[in-house]
Amino acid sequence: MNGAPVVVGTDGSGPAGAALALAAGEAAAHGRRLVIAHAVDRTPPPGLAAVLHETGTHALRERGESILRDARTRAEDLAPGITVETALSMDDARSQLVALAAEAFLTVVGSRGHGRVASGLLGSVTRQLTAVARTPVLVARSARPPAGPVVLGVDGSPAAEAATAFAFQEAAVHEADLLALHAWTEWSVPTLPHTDPTRSIEEVVEELRDGEERLLAEAVAGWAERCPEVPVERRSVNGRIRQTVLDAAAGAGLLVVGSRGRGGFPGLRLGSVSSAMLQHAPCPVAVVPGADREP
Repeated sequence: MNGAPVVVGTDGSGPAGAALALAAGEAAAHGRRLVIAHAVDRTPPPGLAAVLHETGTHALRERGESILRDARTRAEDLAPGITVETALSMDDARSQLVALAAEAFLTVVGSRGHGRVASGLLGSVTRQLTAVARTPVLVARSARPPAGPVVLGVDGSPAAEAATAFAFQEAAVHEADLLALHAWTEWSVPTLPHTDPTRSIEEVVEELRDGEERLLAEAVAGWAERCPEVPVERRSVNGRIRQTVLDAAAGAGLLVVGSRGRGGFPGLRLGSVSSAMLQHAPCPVAVVPGADREP
């Protein structure tokens, strides 16, 4: 087993169960141990703060240990042979997972946990983790992810190199095809080429199209050579970026995006496209921070 583990957070909810199943599969595929984490929620219901004393805390700890035992049994059933460890924290879940993610190969969470009613909203733990983690975070959607290719959102930014590497690695271990998708508009290209004012708009757009196709080819060329066993399709689309990526995600087994992309500001933790994918993509979404992610 390799050193850095796959970490998964659980609170016993349905979305957490989907995350556990996905994490067990990732641990098995990558030959890594699985660490199942649970943080005891010690926030008392309104009006009961006075009765939450040592006995109450002990009961909460026992419940947390029970959740972890059940999760461990399920993980071992789903992926026989993997090494499973558990981690119980009396701190809040966000602090626990951020700390564990710092040393993880991959951290898996559900799209939302207990306390979230609206299915379109990300849970607070998931939102926090994807914004600050320095290692990849995988957000599960269902217990059985749809079959389909790994879709990689390519924007040509230096920070996206880590996302490209992760996507090729996932496609290789799961024996999946990889779709490298680059969506662009005339407004998303940082610098328009110098053109003769007598040229038509069609000629200018065609020049932009050629440049964006070269950008996509260059972004994946090195990894395609390193992973020749991965079938790669390159697709450059002149269209609305978020909608183009969401359309591709509809048939994907996994969507991989960088934490922030071309044009992002140095202090920005999560790009607008990545955030939209976490909210609306129907498949699991992996958010991969670039090497320049700030502490």
